[in-house]
Amino acid sequence: MTSYLDELYAHQEWADAEHWRAFEAHPAALDDKAIRERLLHIHQVQHGFLWVTSPQRPDLAFKKLEDFHSMADLKAYAQQGLDDLGELLKKTDQGRMEETIEVPWFKPPAKISVRQALTQAAMHSHYHRGQNATRLRELGGVPPMTDFIVWLKDGQPAAQWG
Repeated sequence: MTSYLDELYAHQEWADAEHWRAFEAHPAALDDKAIRERLLHIHQVQHGFLWVTSPQRPDLAFKKLEDFHSMADLKAYAQQGLDDLGELLKKTDQGRMEETIEVPWFKPPAKISVRQALTQAAMHSHYHRGQNATRLRELGGVPPMTDFIVWLKDGQPAAQWG
């Protein structure tokens, strides 16, 4: 049975891929500092929540735009983080979802469940995709329609990164 988080993460990956394709179709977008920084932030936060919710935490190194030689490298980082989050969801049982964790980047650390942390990661990305869509329109591009309901209406398509 598909959980709500499974749907949110499948939608998130699809929506992120749609935005990347729209940016690549409008080269001024990937040259825009605000979009570049927000893309890094979106995917950095996804990696951060992967780190904080993983039972065996991989090393987490916060990156800077300069750490990526190209936007293709940042896109690959995005895809890897979303793949890893999807795998985490598959392996996490309901008991683990309700365990309390600490989110250390708040002072004092926020104490929430794994389920709540994963929900926050998806909602946070949604918020910033909206900002990037507005900026893309300002640059003369056409932002994709990535509302959750559109994804549902269209049969929950898989992400198309290329």
